[in-house]
Amino acid sequence: MNLELRRTYTITENKYVEAGRSIEVPLRKVGAVCVLKNPYTLEYVEDLSPLIDASVELGKDMGKMILDAIGDLPIQSFGKGGIVGLNGEQEHANALLTTAFANPLRDVIGGGQAWISSMTKVSAPNTTIDIPMNHKDDVYVRSHYDGMSLTLPDSPQPDEIAIIFCAASRGRINARVGGMTHEEVVSR
Repeated sequence: MNLELRRTYTITENKYVEAGRSIEVPLRKVGAVCVLKNPYTLEYVEDLSPLIDASVELGKDMGKMILDAIGDLPIQSFGKGGIVGLNGEQEHANALLTTAFANPLRDVIGGGQAWISSMTKVSAPNTTIDIPMNHKDDVYVRSHYDGMSLTLPDSPQPDEIAIIFCAASRGRINARVGGMTHEEVVSR
């Protein structure tokens, strides 16, 4: 199956201040979005493996989008998600977000050992979705429990699927709830 790409979005947020405390190097969050034609609108299909197989190249492409957006900052956390237009079903996004998608994406962005948090839903255009994020190498790094909220203008249309991957350059500014640190994970 060839996925029909209709639009892409790249969203970048640089945060320098939290609770009145400034940092020199920003917390950069980036979101890469690919809006695709949904090949299974208005019909139930038992076997979604064609979507899973097609997601391999999508993962590679979205990994490149993330690298371009993050620039010279490291990737320390990530998350994924999808919004299916009203004529599809949630499972269509989930089929595009399995390890077949995630492993090639990890290869492009430079690894990641932890599972990737995700969120999917069916909705109309202009809805907001919160993509949960966690540390890329260990889910128990509490400072990196975060997320990115995205609202996609005019997307997804009823016959589309928006696939989303988000990454961040560090944990939350002023994180102080204890637990394992990023430095402990990278020194293992």
